[in-house]
Amino acid sequence: MKQYNFDETIERKGTDCFKWDALQAMYGREDLTPMWVADMDFRSPDFVMEAIRKRCAHEVLGYTMPSEGYWQAVTAWLDKHYNIKASKSDLHFIPGIVAGIAYALLCLTQPGDRILVTTPVYPPFLNLPKDSGRTLVCSPLKIVNGRFQIDFEDFERRIEGCKMFIMSNPHNPAGTVWGTEILKKIADICERHNVIVISDEIHADLTLPPHRHVSYSTVSSKGITFMAPSKTFNIAGLGSSVCYIANETLRKRFFGWLDALGVAGGNIFAFTAAEAAFANGEEWLRQMLDYLSGNVLTLAEFLKRNMPKVKAVLPEASYLAWLDFNDYGLTHDQLKNKLINEAKVALNDGTTFGGDAYKNCFRLNLGCPRTQLLDVLERIKSCLQ
Repeated sequence: MKQYNFDETIERKGTDCFKWDALQAMYGREDLTPMWVADMDFRSPDFVMEAIRKRCAHEVLGYTMPSEGYWQAVTAWLDKHYNIKASKSDLHFIPGIVAGIAYALLCLTQPGDRILVTTPVYPPFLNLPKDSGRTLVCSPLKIVNGRFQIDFEDFERRIEGCKMFIMSNPHNPAGTVWGTEILKKIADICERHNVIVISDEIHADLTLPPHRHVSYSTVSSKGITFMAPSKTFNIAGLGSSVCYIANETLRKRFFGWLDALGVAGGNIFAFTAAEAAFANGEEWLRQMLDYLSGNVLTLAEFLKRNMPKVKAVLPEASYLAWLDFNDYGLTHDQLKNKLINEAKVALNDGTTFGGDAYKNCFRLNLGCPRTQLLDVLERIKSCLQ
């Protein structure tokens, strides 16, 4: 059995990598360690790269379509990991989940319609409804025993009159796994209020043992589920995602709209890489999740020993942690300045996940070699002492 090396340091600067090469534009300096953009600093899997090289050996890159092998790999993965019994006709290729959510908003809602999200949440969930002329409605999450929880009393009050609920499952930022009971409660409320549920499950494959991801589609047929190999196998730059809809009426409406728009034609390498990842990725994923679990434990132990004032929501899935620095008594701007100009670390600003309620909170990406994580944590500790 091949052993993969996740301790390897890979130079990404100068590759037009957003995470590393956009630091000057986003943070005002280049000499930062980027722990923000949600991709990993691990090498993309060898079997994915080999599949791409093999396809490149045929030196015609014309119009393409997903192969039967691609659909077989996708449906087998969904069945084995999430008990989703999908046929090819139940699925649709999407060139990225953010684009898929935007398409769903445009297809299934009208300008002015109320769109519900739970905050803090991945910033496009906030921006897409507003930028498409919809009315954003936010239901704040609670933190109970170190994990995010839905305030269902507030949730049901705010969902009144909404047309759509956009859900992050597992939740981003912090990888909270909702589980069957919570998802059934969401489904009950949304069905009673005739609200369409969009379930972004891009981090599903990154669920850390012993937690188990439950797809919203297994508790309700009245929703749209988006999944992708992009976060799982570190191939986000290829724009390869898939949409699953069990309900025939909803499926025909949305897929028909997508086909009329002409967005099913992914690039050659999106299909090639996804097929290779789903067909061959089990062992690589198992080892990578073991490594990520070690990084989560490393973070937890470091905070406990060195920065006990930090209140953390640690991931149950994904490589994203939510850190609350409020107990240090600094203003948000003071804390940002320390992190950027003293610790020289780029984190995601918590206010981008839901506004001023999340001042002094930041999202930390753990998808990196452990030496990099420990170096960053030491610098953060030093700047706060």
